[in-house]
Amino acid sequence: MSIYLLQTINGIGIGMLYFLLAVGLSIVFGLLRFVNFAHGAFYLLGAYFCFQLTRWGVSFWASLVLAPLAVGALGWFTEKLVLRHVYAKAHEFHILVTVGIALAVQELVILQWGPLGDSVAVPELLDGVVMWGSFIYPKYRLFVIGFTAALAVLLWWVLEGTRLGSAVRAGSESTEMVSLLGLNVYRIFSLVFALGAATAALAGVLAAPIRGAEPFMGIEALGVAFVIVVVGGMGSFSGALVGGLLIGIIQSLMSTIWPEGARLMIYVAMAAVLLLRPHGLLGRPA
Repeated sequence: MSIYLLQTINGIGIGMLYFLLAVGLSIVFGLLRFVNFAHGAFYLLGAYFCFQLTRWGVSFWASLVLAPLAVGALGWFTEKLVLRHVYAKAHEFHILVTVGIALAVQELVILQWGPLGDSVAVPELLDGVVMWGSFIYPKYRLFVIGFTAALAVLLWWVLEGTRLGSAVRAGSESTEMVSLLGLNVYRIFSLVFALGAATAALAGVLAAPIRGAEPFMGIEALGVAFVIVVVGGMGSFSGALVGGLLIGIIQSLMSTIWPEGARLMIYVAMAAVLLLRPHGLLGRPA
C-alpha cells in the first residue's frame, strides 16, 4: 500500500505540473479560439533557460522567476508580431504557423545546447527527503505540489477576481462585446498569450530538476497538454486542474501496475472521458 500511496502523491505532483502546462493552452483557446501548437516550445524554453541561468551561477529560486518572465515576454512578442496576423485565417494557418514556430525553437535549442539532454540540480534547500515513519518522500517533489497549488489559487483569483479576468471571461463569450465596452481586445489577447507562455515555462522550470532539459521534451509536453485540455474541457480553468490531476495520477499508478502501458493509459482515459462527456469533464457545449 505504501507503494501506491507514494505513486498517488507522485501523480498529484505530476498532475499539478501538467495543470500549469495545460492551463495556458486552455485559456488561450477559450479566449482566442486559437489552437497553439507552439505551446510545448515555451515549456522547452523554460527548462533550458533554467539550465542556462543555473550554469551561470544564478540560483534556482531566481531562475524560477526570471525564466517564466523571459519566456512570457517572448510569447508577448510572438503574439504581437506573428500570431495576431493569422487569427482571422482558417485553422490550417494556425497549425502551420505554430508548428513552424515550435520546430524553429527546437532547432535553435539544439544549435545552442546540443542534441543531448542536460541535468539541473535540485536546490540545496530542498535536497534530501522527508520521513513520516516508514514513509519517505523527496522534499523537492513536496515543494512542487505546494508551490503549484498556491499558483493554482493565484491564477484562479486573477481570472475570477480581477478586471483582467473579467475581460478574459467576457472575451471568451464575445470579443465584440468587450470591444464595445471600450477595452483594447488586442492588448488583452497579448497579455493572455504571454500569461499562457509564462505558465508553460514555469512548468518547464519546475520539471527541470526532476527530468532535466532535453530538446524534444516540448513535443511530449504538447501531446500531454492537449490530452488534459480535451479531458478537462476546452477553455476551462477548473477542467485543466481536474484533467491534469486525473492524468497525472493515472500515469503514476500505471507506471507501477503496468509500466509498459503507462503512456497508453493516458489516451485510454481521454477516450473514455470523451465517450461519456464529449465536451470534457467541465467543458461547455459549443
